[in-house]
Amino acid sequence: MAFHSLPLALTSGDPSGIGPEIAVAAWRQRAKAGVPPFYLLADPKLIAARARALDVAIVETDAAGAANAFADALPVVPLAAAAIDTPGQPDKANAAGIIEAIDRAVTDTFEGRAAAVVTCPIAKKPLYDAGFRFPGHTEYLAHLATERTGIDTTPVMMLAGPELRAVPVTIHIALAEVPKALTTETIVETVRITARDLRTRFGIARPRIAVSGLNPHAGEGGAMGHEEERVIRPAIEALKAEGIDAFGPLPADTMFHARARAGYDAAICMYHDQALIPAKALAFDETVNVTLGLPFVRTSPDHGTAFDISGKGIARPDSLIAALKLARLLADIEAKPA
Repeated sequence: MAFHSLPLALTSGDPSGIGPEIAVAAWRQRAKAGVPPFYLLADPKLIAARARALDVAIVETDAAGAANAFADALPVVPLAAAAIDTPGQPDKANAAGIIEAIDRAVTDTFEGRAAAVVTCPIAKKPLYDAGFRFPGHTEYLAHLATERTGIDTTPVMMLAGPELRAVPVTIHIALAEVPKALTTETIVETVRITARDLRTRFGIARPRIAVSGLNPHAGEGGAMGHEEERVIRPAIEALKAEGIDAFGPLPADTMFHARARAGYDAAICMYHDQALIPAKALAFDETVNVTLGLPFVRTSPDHGTAFDISGKGIARPDSLIAALKLARLLADIEAKPA
C-alpha cells in the first residue's frame, strides 16, 4: 500500500477516560471535519458501547482493511486484553490493554501498516499501580523507539496550535526543581531536535527559534536571577555557532502577543506552564501535543483523561481531530522526497 494511503494508528487511551468516546465522535465528524482515515486499537465491546450512544457503526478489522472500511464504519482493531468498562473510575486492570495499544500502534508504524501514531489520553496512577515503570506516555514511546532502532531517543514535547508552537525544556517536575534541572546542554539538545523536526516534518526550511528566559524580565541583567547569563545565553550562542537561528533569552511575559509570535516559528520555554499556558489559552480546542525526536510521527490531544465527564457524552473531540489531521500532514511532509 502506498504511504499516502496508510491509515493512522489511534490508541484508545484509558478506557475509563474520554478517549474511547472522542475517538467515536471524531469518526462521526470525519466528513465535516476532514478527518483522515484511522483505525482504533481497542476492545471492540467497549467501543461498541460508546458507539451506540452516538449511533455509530463499528467494524472489527485489521490495519490493512482499515482504510477501505473507514468511510462506512469506525474500524476497530481488537486488542488481546479486554477492557473493564467503568467510566470515570480508573482501574489498574486496564493497564495491560492500554500498553498493548501503544505497543501495537508503534509496531504497525515501524512495519509499514500505519502512517503515524496518534494517542488518546492515559492516566499515570493506574499504570503505576500495575507496575508500569516509565514516567509517562512520551518516555515509553521513546523506549519503544530505542528498542526498535538501537539508537538512544530523546523525546521533546511540543504544543502545536494554529497560532503558536511552544516547547518546554523541563516538563513534569516541580517548579522548585526547574533551576537545578536546566543545563546548557539540555537546552541545546531541545532546540536542535525542535529545529530538525521543524525542517523535516513541518517543512520550515530555516526555523526561527525564540528562547525564553527563566526569571521575570529574563533576569534583568542579574537583578532577578543568573540562569539567563550562566545557562541560557551560552546555549543560544552554541546553537548560533551550529547555524541554528535561535535568539534570546527573552522575557516570557512579552513573547506571546501576536506581533511577537510573528517573529518566530517555535518558542522554547524553560518549564511546563511557561509553554503550556499560552498554547492552551490561545487555542485550547485546536492545540495538539506533538512528540518531537521520535523516528515516527506521534501526536495526541492537548488534554487529559477527563474522568469527571467520561461516559456522559459531552466530551468534545476537537483536539483529537486536530491531532489526527496534524499527524497526517506531518507524516506526508516527512515522506516527500527531499
